[in-house]
Formats: sequence, C-alpha cells, structure tokens
Amino acid sequence: MSDTTKVITATEFKVNLGLYLDYVTADHEVVITKNGKKSVRITPYITDIERYFTVKERALDYSYGGKKVSYAEFMEIYEKNELRMEYINGEIVLLASPSPFHQEVSGNLYVVLRSYLKDGKCKVFYAPFDVHFHKQGFQTPDVMQPDLLVGCDLETAVDEKGRYMGTPTLCVEILSRRTRSKDMVDKLNTYMLSGVREFWMVDPDKQTVGVYGFSDLAVDEYATYKQGDILVSHFFAGLEIGVADIFKS
Repeated sequence: MSDTTKVITATEFKVNLGLYLDYVTADHEVVITKNGKKSVRITPYITDIERYFTVKERALDYSYGGKKVSYAEFMEIYEKNELRMEYINGEIVLLASPSPFHQEVSGNLYVVLRSYLKDGKCKVFYAPFDVHFHKQGFQTPDVMQPDLLVGCDLETAVDEKGRYMGTPTLCVEILSRRTRSKDMVDKLNTYMLSGVREFWMVDPDKQTVGVYGFSDLAVDEYATYKQGDILVSHFFAGLEIGVADIFKS
C-alpha cells in the first residue's frame, strides 16, 4: 500500500467526510473498508483521456513520444471528450488553439473558396471538422481535422450519425511551429494515399503556399507560390487566388 493511500472504515469516512475529501489530492487516495473488507477507493478526478493515458503508461505502451491506440479505442476516447484531437498512424495527437493570424489566413481562404464554389455541389468547411482518411494499403484510417477542406461527395458520404465519412477533394493545412513536421510529412502522405486530389500547404511565416496535385495516389504536380504570385488550383478550373490576399491581415 502506498504511503499516500489512507485506509479507513465507512464510519470514519461518514464522520470526517470533509477531511478525507480534502486529503484526496493529486498525490493521495482513500480506501474505505466495510465489515473489514476493502470496498471503495476514492482517487482524484481526472478526465477520461488522462485516465486512459495513465493506464497506457503503466502498460508501457509508448510510440515515439505519443500513445499508440487502436482505431476503436481512439473513437471511444474521442466521443467522450471535448478536446480537439487527431489520430495519425495509430497515435493520438492533441491539437492546440490556433493563433490569431492563423485564423485570419483561414478566414481569407474560406471566403475565397466559398465564393468560388457557390451554386455547385462542392462545399468548403473549416476546422474543427473530422475526416476519416482511408489510406491505400493500411487497415486503420487516420482521423484528422484539416484547417479547410472542400468536399464534393456530401450527397453520399454522410453517415446515419451525421458524420462526414468521405474523401475531400481539396485539403488545406496552415503551418505552425508546433505542427509543421506532421503537416509537411505525415499529413501530406495521408492525403496522397487516401485519394485527395489537391493539398495546399500554407506557411504564414514565409508567406508562401505549396500546392500539391495528386493523381493515382502519387504527386502529379507541385508548385510554390509567394508574395506577388497568383495561386492556380491544380484541380479546380478557374480557381485563382492572389497570395497577398491569403495573408492579408
């Protein structure tokens, strides 16, 4: 029994309820006995995901600094939490709040894309918006929240729970220092292998946009656009955006 665990009777707990509730902190717990047998353990409150990760740590279930879980386990955790999270290569990734400039860039792109797509079947959405990406050759999908996406299969790709289960035609990621590596490597790979047709990698620091065009699950075309350039979509005919307008604050 740990030094931070106090074993008491049910009567002691009733008489000194406030005292023992105060005792239950991050480093303490109380075990209550009834008729000489341990019946109840009181521990500090932690969220579902914290409790899950604690169990995983005790089982030494690590993977490159993240926590490896199954797709079913991720969905169970996700549906019980309000935290923003993604599931990439079997690993849960918690998402931080974006910066104000990130949101300005996202808003600029959303306005342009929505205007271009008006009256058509394709729709633009912004995060948080979950997408389940099924990569060719992989049994487990990735679950990610692109900063923006254009879906053209909404008529057939929304399940009975109202969740979008299709494959976006266009995905947009706005890089940050924290997510740069995953966006430039892991997400690029996921989008390519899952049938996305176009991927925009927006870099607010350098004020550039990399546009990837995919065909047959491989990179078909790549172009980098900088200040003064006009971005031209690989897939959507007539979709052009001034780079200066993307980063306009």
